[in-house]
Amino acid sequence: MRSVVLTAALTTLVLTSTTLSAEEPSASAREPEVLGFVEWVVMESTEVRLKARLDTGAKTSSLHAVNVEPFEKNNEDWVRFQLPLGDHEDQPSEGELAHEDVILEFERPVHRTVLIKRKGAPSQRRYVVNMEFCISGNLHETQFSLADRGNFAYPVLLGRRFMRDDNILTDSARSFIAEKECKFSTLEELAQSPKALLP
Repeated sequence: MRSVVLTAALTTLVLTSTTLSAEEPSASAREPEVLGFVEWVVMESTEVRLKARLDTGAKTSSLHAVNVEPFEKNNEDWVRFQLPLGDHEDQPSEGELAHEDVILEFERPVHRTVLIKRKGAPSQRRYVVNMEFCISGNLHETQFSLADRGNFAYPVLLGRRFMRDDNILTDSARSFIAEKECKFSTLEELAQSPKALLP
């Protein structure tokens, strides 16, 4: 009798795990998605659209951020930072506002900090936060280190951790090849967002 019960339990376990794996394939089991070395991303719930470079040379992704300030909230470490849209004029505009007039402010829990060693310059400690973003019509979440990327061509860098976790391959010879788009707002719509700081 005991062996019959054990056999039934094992059969149920196998059937359940088979059903779950059939319904929700892991990222590694899915067919890899191929994206160009540059694609559009839309950050979080703000619907701000930014150019992102997919970089296999970086492990952690990076987001343009200025005026980064740590603070405490509910006994946890948080960070407040700003994303000035004038540094990278990627947001579609209806011509009513200048990009430099719109700055978005975010607050996120600190996931960790990293020490960045720079050649010919002092090491720099950066905050890392988890953020959701949309690329190629799909929502993702990954770790972003916060850095001033105002002098870089791309305000967002997507690193190997994102590509590994979400089964993404990059075609280094092509850009903007994503088959689907993500919903984004105009500059004027963003100016009405609760996250917007206006002069």
